[in-house]
Amino acid sequence: MKKTGILLLNTGSPAAPTPDAVRKYLTQFLTDPRICPMNPRLWRFILKRFVLPKRSVASAAKYAAIWTEVGSPLDAITESLANKLMASLQSAGSNAVVTYAMSYGSPSVSEVLHCLVAKGCNHIIALPLYPQSALCTTEAVRDKLDEALAGLHQSPEVSFVENYYRKDAYIDAVTQTIRAAGFRAGTSDKLLFVFHSIPTSDIKDGDTYPEQTVWTVEAIAGKLGLAQNEWGLGYQCRFDKGRSWLGPSANVVLKELIAHNSDLFVVAPNFSIDCLETLYDIDILMRDSFLESGMVKSFHYVPCLNDSDLQIALIESVIEGS
Repeated sequence: MKKTGILLLNTGSPAAPTPDAVRKYLTQFLTDPRICPMNPRLWRFILKRFVLPKRSVASAAKYAAIWTEVGSPLDAITESLANKLMASLQSAGSNAVVTYAMSYGSPSVSEVLHCLVAKGCNHIIALPLYPQSALCTTEAVRDKLDEALAGLHQSPEVSFVENYYRKDAYIDAVTQTIRAAGFRAGTSDKLLFVFHSIPTSDIKDGDTYPEQTVWTVEAIAGKLGLAQNEWGLGYQCRFDKGRSWLGPSANVVLKELIAHNSDLFVVAPNFSIDCLETLYDIDILMRDSFLESGMVKSFHYVPCLNDSDLQIALIESVIEGS
């Protein structure tokens, strides 16, 4: 008899907003072969000697600014999403077990996969919570999953969801969230789509992430009925200056997009769950920068789908055919 385990997968967070905890997390994250920017031996030396001492302290301060009573927003919301999804599936008569794991930090893919197998799950639906796939996100998750499967005595059947950006339920959910935030087409409102950037070397290696992001924003803009001058697409969070990164930069696009007295809305459709990059880099840094400059009348960050009913319905539609 088939028993399904649904494994929601994401990047992860440090265990606490402290330099030591952040250093441990960043060491794991930045030594991943999918992330490592150069020869691993040389990179480990540079990382330990120069990068981690400064970055651990700076990142800890950022995490402290968004930390909640129940911990990291990414961890807490992902756990809530897993619980709500399982309740929804069980109310519909399913015996599926829903849980979550992180590529870096805790809970690890290995420990969670072992738990699912121990509970009798012989079919695993692995769902990376990245609507658009990329080598540094989706494939990094697949690496962790493959490593964990190799450590099992008897491997379950695995259905791996590559991406789901073309799902109508995804486009509709993001569109509804933008409207719910107050955005209105045909007014002074301007909408910026922000995506995490990737190294252009990944694109040369066959990563189709850029095409996926463009398809996504054009589909959402079409649903909203936007004119070309009402929206823009930009990328952010380049990790280092030694490599070329996918552009244009979000800040450059913003300056070209906004007009005096415009109301600015910013949405990050490649994130399913709010995290440091959305809650700090966009909703704090970008907000403060543009409000203080006087370039916009108001700034509105559009939250991720998080653990909303729209997100649950979306995931149910994604796993239905898996």
